[in-house]
Amino acid sequence: MLPGLFFGFWRIVEIITLIPIVGMLSWFVDGFTKANQLTPTYILVLFIVSVLAACWAVATLFMYHRARGAGAFVAFVDLLFVGALIAAVYELRGITRESCTSFGTKNSSLYFSLGPFGAVGVSANNHLAIHLNKTCSMLKACFALGIMNIIFFSFTTFLALWVGHHNRDKYQERRVSRQTSYRSSSRGHTSPRRSHHSTRHSSRTRHAYV
Repeated sequence: MLPGLFFGFWRIVEIITLIPIVGMLSWFVDGFTKANQLTPTYILVLFIVSVLAACWAVATLFMYHRARGAGAFVAFVDLLFVGALIAAVYELRGITRESCTSFGTKNSSLYFSLGPFGAVGVSANNHLAIHLNKTCSMLKACFALGIMNIIFFSFTTFLALWVGHHNRDKYQERRVSRQTSYRSSSRGHTSPRRSHHSTRHSSRTRHAYV
């Protein structure tokens, strides 16, 4: 009971923190798509991983009662997401060197790679590049939430193993209990037959003796 509650709680936390990442990065992806430009890798990778991680978290939360026996498999997939999130956050590491208060006032590779949200958008008077500090803050928020989910999925990896181990012990206890009850019921059914057989045998023996 307790492992399942912990697992469900951290799954909800993961969903709550993944949804903002998906929402903010989808705004970037939509802007690059409408501008007919390729979305940078540091945005696209984290966006894809966050979408998949959110879908996985929702699926395992609502199908927990069916999938709780497969704790090892859930833990394995969570561990894969830990690695994927680490790679995605690493791609976005350049935002940590930027100051959102002065973003765009200095030459930086990130500012020029943002397309309609950066240098290209400023030169073209694109409405997406009006608030550069907002763009920088959103990327920093996605970076921070990505790190948080690395920690959260690490938690649920061990919790999934705990849930699987706990349910396996309960299954073994139920199996032993069923075997014990079956043996006791089998003995209860056979004992009257043996008693009846012994009674008939004793009566025959007395009759022969007389």
